[in-house]
Amino acid sequence: MKAGEELLLHVCCAPCATYVIDVLSERYTVTAFFYNPNIHPAEEYERRLLEVRRYTELHDTPLIVAEDDAAVWHERIRGFEQELEGGKRCEQCFRLRLEKTAATAAERDIALFTTTLSISPHKDFSVLHAIGSQAAERFKRSFLARDFKKNDGYKKSCQLSQQYGLYRQRYCGCVYSMKDRSDG
Repeated sequence: MKAGEELLLHVCCAPCATYVIDVLSERYTVTAFFYNPNIHPAEEYERRLLEVRRYTELHDTPLIVAEDDAAVWHERIRGFEQELEGGKRCEQCFRLRLEKTAATAAERDIALFTTTLSISPHKDFSVLHAIGSQAAERFKRSFLARDFKKNDGYKKSCQLSQQYGLYRQRYCGCVYSMKDRSDG
């Protein structure tokens, strides 16, 4: 049963969305938003999108899929290609995706937005909070600052992913994180 204020949830992938949608749906009417122009290669993007569609359909959660504008992502991270994962390149990527989420929330008159990104143990919540808050201010929305990895959120998302048989990727998404994982 859905209840409460509408919330636009930026979803990076189905495994991260599992626990987050469950928790947020207790209090909010959640609409999932898939905007991840960083995901490379195209087959990986399609596979992740397919899993998000499957999970949101199973949970009767509306899904908005934004255009995959990889060229915009490449332009945004230009000059940061050599940064390590978790550095300035990632901050630019988060900013692009959270600004697009806030803009979409504004277009649809949804006051509140957040992201699944904070469930990852590899993502710095303070960085996501700062970027989300800036995007909220710019688009006159509110950012729900929740560190979903707390209270074993990441562990629970892994368990739910396994329960639903979801594809769980081994890298964040971009060509650079894929290279970092294969080098490591």
